[in-house]
Amino acid sequence: MKILAFEFSSAQRSVAVLSADASGQTLVASEIVESSPRNTMKPLAMTEAALRDAGIDREQIECIALGLGPGSYTGIRAAIALAQGWQLAREVKIIGVSSAECVAVKAQADGIRGQVSVVIDAQRQEFYFAGYELDANGVREIAALRLVKPDEVADRERAGDLLVGPEVTRWFPSVRLIFPSAATVARLAASRTDFVSADRIEPIYLRETTFVKAPPSRAMPL
Repeated sequence: MKILAFEFSSAQRSVAVLSADASGQTLVASEIVESSPRNTMKPLAMTEAALRDAGIDREQIECIALGLGPGSYTGIRAAIALAQGWQLAREVKIIGVSSAECVAVKAQADGIRGQVSVVIDAQRQEFYFAGYELDANGVREIAALRLVKPDEVADRERAGDLLVGPEVTRWFPSVRLIFPSAATVARLAASRTDFVSADRIEPIYLRETTFVKAPPSRAMPL
């Protein structure tokens, strides 16, 4: 199966192309990584570059995988829009994965072992926080993703916990900087079968969505 993966949830965006054979062996054919400001992100250009480097045509893609966050709401929405548009045009499978899990899996691949806490900026003076156990055989979630205040993360840091994640070293200097990557998203997708229709894909966003309804329009006096 040929997989195209998007991971736009952090300041380091990436697109990857992966081929998985019948035995489950995977090979990342290409990965394009961009770290420019978010407002200059060019997901379509990155996608074309990744496909070109892999020597794979758009028509050959069988599955779209994407990081669902938590993280940059704009980036995640861009990935979802790409997946939805692709499935409208072609009958591809769609699968979303947690960007927090992606960070943990990347940490495991980098050789980190034992208990780690993934920390991701949630803005509003809060952080997304999840716990994982990493060993030579893989990654296991031991504390579900939740929102926490800075004091709780600081307490874990002072206690000597191993903290990993993107973009939070400005608050917690001891955090091991690890960004979620499209290559990791693709590898996770290759081992899963929980595909969904693109119109059912939603970002991982733990806050309740609120909005203020606009008032009805008024007729202006002549």
